[in-house]
Amino acid sequence: MSADPYCHRHEVLAVAGLTATELGVPIVGMTCATCATRIEKVVGRLEGVEDTAVNLAAERATVRFDQARSSALEIVAAIERAGFEVPSQSARLEVGGMTCATCSQRIEKVLRKQAGVVAAQVNLATETATIAFTPGVIELAGLIEAVERAGFAAKPALSGAAVEQEHAREEQRKAQRELAILAVAVALTLPLVAPMVLMPLGIHWMLPGWVQLGLAAPVQLLVGARFYRGAWGALRALTGNMDLLVALGTTAAFGLSVALLATGSQELYFEASASVITLVLLGKSLEARAKRSTTAAVRALMALVPDRARVLRNDREVEVAAEAVGRGEIVVVKPGERVAVDGRILSGQSELDEALLTGESLPVTRGEGDEVTGGSINGSGLLHVEATRVGADSRLAHIVELVQGAQAAKAPIQRVVDSVAAVFVPTVVAIAMVTLLGWLVAGAPATAAIIHAVSVLVIACPCALGLATPTALMVGTGAAARAGILIKDAEALERAQAVGLVIFDKTGTLTEGRPDVREVIALGDDEQALVALTAAAQSGSEHPLGQAVVRYAAAGNVSLPALDRFTAIAGKGLEATVAGRALLVGSGRLMEERGIEIEPLSDQAAELAEQGMSLMWIAATSEPPQLLGLIGVGDAVRPSAAAAIERLGAAGIETVLLTGDNHRT
Repeated sequence: MSADPYCHRHEVLAVAGLTATELGVPIVGMTCATCATRIEKVVGRLEGVEDTAVNLAAERATVRFDQARSSALEIVAAIERAGFEVPSQSARLEVGGMTCATCSQRIEKVLRKQAGVVAAQVNLATETATIAFTPGVIELAGLIEAVERAGFAAKPALSGAAVEQEHAREEQRKAQRELAILAVAVALTLPLVAPMVLMPLGIHWMLPGWVQLGLAAPVQLLVGARFYRGAWGALRALTGNMDLLVALGTTAAFGLSVALLATGSQELYFEASASVITLVLLGKSLEARAKRSTTAAVRALMALVPDRARVLRNDREVEVAAEAVGRGEIVVVKPGERVAVDGRILSGQSELDEALLTGESLPVTRGEGDEVTGGSINGSGLLHVEATRVGADSRLAHIVELVQGAQAAKAPIQRVVDSVAAVFVPTVVAIAMVTLLGWLVAGAPATAAIIHAVSVLVIACPCALGLATPTALMVGTGAAARAGILIKDAEALERAQAVGLVIFDKTGTLTEGRPDVREVIALGDDEQALVALTAAAQSGSEHPLGQAVVRYAAAGNVSLPALDRFTAIAGKGLEATVAGRALLVGSGRLMEERGIEIEPLSDQAAELAEQGMSLMWIAATSEPPQLLGLIGVGDAVRPSAAAAIERLGAAGIETVLLTGDNHRT
């Protein structure tokens, strides 16, 4: 939780044997000392108010009053009646114990009923509550207490970065804990299953019955406790699910084995109950591992947004936590920094690398009035950005929320299983009872009749779905990840078999995603000298086009002259002095602005542009200015792209190229 921006306090003081409270609230709308005096008079007339002090510079009021005769809500209402505003403050709580949408709705109702709460939203998927409240009327502790009275756990939510770190640590601890539980279950189950494995080899070996009980009991009662909890929840809701099937079948096998052991029989079925629980647990472990791989990719995306931001407050640059930036505030973004929030450029021009969202390898020019996205990398210009979307409202936050929601959703096959289970469970129990009665009516011994009835229950355990579905999910997402494909959830993977249309992005998907020099044209036929001058000038730049020339020179073992001076021209190019020679490198528009004649290479430039290349003009600016040449930079098509498109076409799948580039590229 970020620090309280208002630093208000709620202290209890002993005054003449009575209990008095000191309340501090922020106030918006004061313009002069008269405003402060007016508030002091209005609040001072309230019954029970002992002292009122309004600080115009700090825009806050401190009121001491008797709680038995007045309240913070009445004081805030009096300030607002006087024509001023007490701004609400936002807080986030982590809420534990929610199991369904009804729980989140209940918490929202409880919070909204609290005095001073302006709005409340509860997100079941992220287990967080966001509350807007009037400071002083209710405190964070009061909000937590209200949630706890409703029967849920609550604590202040950490900042975004801290939350991600804590979630990562918690997921790691949970994964290690689950792996340890699975290892124990496997270790206890293997000796029970070993006789069946050894039997085809002609080895007849069996553990004593009491040893089997000692191995199976921890698996059934401790490792399998999660299935009992899930089954109990289903029973309370008068429905059925996979947990209920597992609990029913394994309990029947385990209970029958205990009963048979008590009678001295060696026809035991402990291995059935233990192996079913272990196999289903293995499936859940594989499923969780597949989800963690997607979560790690999302966390890496969120890490692209900086934790700190420079904000203009009272004409001064103040460095604050990115989460503390409010909508409408002006954020200063210096060259080379990442943009901290989504917003609109108020002043400045620069090139922004937006590859985190668009995948485009080349930065795009942005100027006044253009929208920018948090996490984009600023180029050479200084920008003043008005924050328009902050916190959970940012584009990246929405992407993360979508993925988290998708991960929380069940696969369609899992939903089918759960819906069928509502009918399947009572049906299986009925069949088991019919089996029991049938064998008894047929004259079979009671033991044999019970064994056949229990067999029905054990066979009904959804081991195939509990293990096969997560295994398929694990293998599918793993294979996709190795190919650079991010699958958001089980449903997407399950429905992939019905795909009839594949939409491709261009940059980085069908192309290499990195600009490279593809053509060098020099006036005077000395291409190596032109490359050397341009690479030396671009060695002071971080622009992808400039770096492409530097790489090209290095690959050709071209020695570079010394760079004496370098100045970036936002959105257009650069000026540099190389070995005492003044150079201008950039767009055709820059050349025209500086009076450089580009007509001698206009035909070649048009041809390269038709091939989708970006053009880099090079000129000497010493008297008289002279065009030196032209370099074409482009993104090469991947060698495997054509074959991939052909294979999809052969499989009857239509392909579409969806890109923000122009038609030529």
